[in-house]
Parts: sequence; C-alpha cells; structure tokens
Amino acid sequence: MNNTDALKNIRIVLARPSHPGNIGATARAMKTMGLSDLRLVLPRHFPHPDALARAAGASDILENAKVVDSVSAALDGCVLAVASTARHRELRHDTMDARAAAREALDAAAAPVAILFGNETAGLTADEAANCRIWARIPTDAGFSSLNLGAAVQIFAYELRMACATAAPPPVAEFAPATIGQVEQLYAHFEERMTVSGFYNPASPGRLELRLRRLLARARLEAEEVNILRGFLTTLEKPKRR
Repeated sequence: MNNTDALKNIRIVLARPSHPGNIGATARAMKTMGLSDLRLVLPRHFPHPDALARAAGASDILENAKVVDSVSAALDGCVLAVASTARHRELRHDTMDARAAAREALDAAAAPVAILFGNETAGLTADEAANCRIWARIPTDAGFSSLNLGAAVQIFAYELRMACATAAPPPVAEFAPATIGQVEQLYAHFEERMTVSGFYNPASPGRLELRLRRLLARARLEAEEVNILRGFLTTLEKPKRR
C-alpha cells in the first residue's frame, strides 16, 4: 500500500449535521483530496438538493454515503477515531493540532480510521468524543474561532493529503489492532462487572464512565489483548470453587 492508497481507509463522519449544504461541501472537500468514505449520523436533511448543489462534481461521494443512527455505527470496523473539537471538556484530554492528527491517522490507516466532526451548532457531545483516542483542533485566531463545517473538513482533508507526501507507508501490523467496536464491547463488559460488584452505580456514574472510556481509547489495544481482558472479566462471573 502506498501513501495515497492509505487515504482509501480514511472515513469522514459527520455527527448530526443540520444543513444539507454542509454535507455537499464536505463531499467536495473530500473528493479534491482523494477521500471517498463518508458516513452521516442522523442528518437532519439528506438526501437534499442543496447537498447536491454544493457537492459540485462530487455527487458520487453523496450517492455512496452511508447514513447511520449512531456514532458507534459510523465507527464500525475502525481501529482509530479522531475527534475534531475546539471545545474544552470536563475531563482533560491530550489534544493535538490537525496536522499532527493527520499524521497519526495516516500511520494507522492500514485499517479503517475515522475523522469525526460534530453538529454545526453544538459540536461533538462528550459521549461522542469519548469514542476517539485523539482529539484534534484547527488553530484559529482567538478572536474568531468559528469554522464552517465544510471548511473544517477541507482543512483536515488537506492535511491528510500533505501527510501522504512525507509519511512512510502504513506498516503492516504484526498483531491485529482492536476495532473501536471491540473496545466498546470491552467497556460494556467492564461496566457490567463493576456494577455487579457494587464498585459502579449507573444511577450516579460521576466521571468514572468517561475516565474509563478515555483510558481504553488511548491504550491502542490489540484484538488479542481485548480477548485477554474479557477472558479475565468472564472468570469473575463464575462462582469460586471451595
């Protein structure tokens, strides 16, 4: 796989986009930089003539776009997700700029990688961003930091394209990385065991849920490591022998 081929594994995900024109602008931004995989999470209006008009030659991206009902469904099969966010979260999380995030994404693109963008007005929710190991921002002037959704996608797409010029081809992993879905299953297993033990109260979760999600997201677990941890958790379900 050469560097440009790696772009085929980059997935652009728009969470709850409000304006169909921004979906079209996203499709155009993607096509100019060689990206093709678009996922839409609960778009308010799609398909829509405004999306087609703004796509301006990238109608094939819109035609092949997949509409899903959750961020987790949009990230299905991905081994890494990058959250595009300028907001400060309640929990500290390492954040890098779009250029550095593009290099990280390309390094992992031997398998599907997602770049996740939030709603035009509210951005990403804490739960949506918690699916992502990397949080990235686009450096802007402090006095006017608001970027149009299509423009934000264009900047990330450009940085991905430029990263292709300098990065080595994605290495073939010796061991298969865990997908985001597998990590989510591990989280659910942890939550179930913590609840049964009394360590965790779902009715009053505090920050434990987000902290555990953040820990698992940044661990870069391999599929076999997920199996080991889930195997251990399964043993806790069995009664002890006397």
